[in-house]
Order: sequence, then C-alpha cells, then structure tokens
Amino acid sequence: MKRPLYVAGAGAVTPGGLNAPQTMAAIRASLSAFQEKTLLEPLGAVQIVSRIPSHYQLRPTDGAWLVNMASRAIVEALRKSVAGPAATAILLAPPESFRNHPAYNDILPSGFLAAVIKATGNRFHAGSRAIDGGAAASVGLLDRAVELLEQPDVGQVLLGGVDSLVNETDLSRLGKAGRLKGAENAQGLVPGEAAAFVRLTREPEGKAAVVAAIHGVGTAQETDRVLSDRYSQGRAMLSALRDAVSGSGPSEPDINFVVSNGNGERYSGWEMLIARPRFYRTRREILPTAYPAMTIGDIGAAGGAMALMLAADSFVNDYAPGPTAICEVASESGLRAAAVMAGMTRR
Repeated sequence: MKRPLYVAGAGAVTPGGLNAPQTMAAIRASLSAFQEKTLLEPLGAVQIVSRIPSHYQLRPTDGAWLVNMASRAIVEALRKSVAGPAATAILLAPPESFRNHPAYNDILPSGFLAAVIKATGNRFHAGSRAIDGGAAASVGLLDRAVELLEQPDVGQVLLGGVDSLVNETDLSRLGKAGRLKGAENAQGLVPGEAAAFVRLTREPEGKAAVVAAIHGVGTAQETDRVLSDRYSQGRAMLSALRDAVSGSGPSEPDINFVVSNGNGERYSGWEMLIARPRFYRTRREILPTAYPAMTIGDIGAAGGAMALMLAADSFVNDYAPGPTAICEVASESGLRAAAVMAGMTRR
C-alpha cells in the first residue's frame, strides 16, 4: 500500500447484533447466535445455522433481504462521517457468482450495487464498484481504496460485503459436499448471514486517543481450493501474509494477534496448520486468534470487512492483546488475502 488507511467507522447487521457495537460485543463475549433450522431437502432434516432474527416482511425475496442488510449497514457506517454520500465511494463484495445465489434470481449481479445504493436513499461517488470474489476480494480492494482517496472529490471509502449462506441453494450444495457442521461432522461450517462495512479515510477522524490503521495488504490465488478434491497446502495464504508485511509498516515479529474468517471446516484448519508455521517464525508463547464465525457462523463475502472491523474495534476499545494484528481472509473460490493493522496512539 502507498500509505496507511484509517478505519473511522463501521456498520454491520449480523446474527450477533443489528449494528456494529452489538456485533462486536457479542463476539468479544464469545456468545453463540446458532440455532436449528428445518430443511426442505432432505425434508425434515435439522441443520445448525446462524440466522438474523427479523420480521418475515423484510425477507420477501433473497435479493431484497441482502439489499436490506447492506443498506442498513451502509447507513450506520455513514452516521458519524464528515464527508457526505456524494464524496463516498462504495466497494462492495456480494455473494460469489459461481454459487448461483438465489438473490440473483431477483437482482442480476450487474445491478446489485445499484439496488443497494437505491435502498439507502443516497447518491454515492461514481467510483463505487461491486467485485466478485468473496470475503478476500473485499480485503484485496484496499489498494483500490487508497487510489480512490487520492482523488480530490473522494473523502472516504466504504469497504464491505453482504451475503447469506442460509438459503436452500447453498445449504443443499454444502450438504452434498459434506461440509456442514452436524452430528456426523464436527469439522464443518455453520452457515451464517451478514452485512459488514468499514469506513476508510486518509487521516484519523474524531478525538479518540487510539486509532486503527491498515498498513499493508497481500492477495494470492489458491489452486487447491475447497471446491477441488485436494487439501490446500497453504501456499496462497503464505504468499498473501508475506506480501502484507513487505512494506514499511509492521513486520512479522511485531504481530500480536490474528483475526481470521476461518469457519471450522477441516479444509481451512488443515490449510492454516501448514501455512502459519511457515510465516510466524518469531517465537511466541501464544498467538491469540479471533474467529468471528464462532459467534455468527460463516458469513461469506461479508467476512473480510468483519475481520477488519473486529481488529479496529479491539484497538480503539482497548481489548486487543497487543498493538499489531493481521487479518487472514479466505474466499470459497480460492482467493486469499491478508491485511496488517496497528493501533496508533495520538500525540
């Protein structure tokens, strides 16, 4: 990255809370938002999911539900901003296209961002974009956020994603692949849903004594992705981690803790078991790692912004294990991303 970015705000709608502070509190307290859902296929089967409690009128269709979640999180992230919507660029990661998400039966992928913007009731900067690629894709857009903020008419960037794996299409797909957590599979994922956005600025905002800064980012494509018949050897994640600390910011020995979108699957556990010892070479008694999925399940494309949000919140609210964190984010389609962050004390 050419320069650091500062996390000045956030917005979220998750099973753990209907806004960012509620969600962060639930994750910090290690609460569980899991519940049982009766499936249509196979009929009567029960699956553990993490679902947002909502009135049925907010879910008329899958597409409308995602738009509702995203617009609510965006409005929250803008609430304390200095710049207005016209000076705000949105970088959004919707559900990955290969999944044939039922939301795209209502809204074409090409029109998804426009539908979200319309639902907010605001007009945003023309540089706003939606990108396919899942949770890691949103983190990979940090360099694009730096470029946007160099433009004189852009005052801030909203970086985030929205997704739901709690739908019959994804549940059927994951079930057939043996990837769901259940009585016969302890190492499976819990499908979740969420919208999450972080507000990024050139300089810190507000009067907080500590601010959260993003110093570096790295991305790489994993060939042995979870959709293949091979386990990952962690090569792409290792490359992303090394790239994230290759700049002038914090390096590997400085890292105090990790925030990961790991979902409990055997595949992801195996990948990190191989990748982490190759990257974290400095001796540590313990490397604390936060897994938001333990509270809110696998939230798909929203997982990247959620990792950044949790790391930033831990710095600002003084519960981080140390001043430097790294976010490890993986997408189902194989993209891997890492971002190194630090809590900086104002002078």
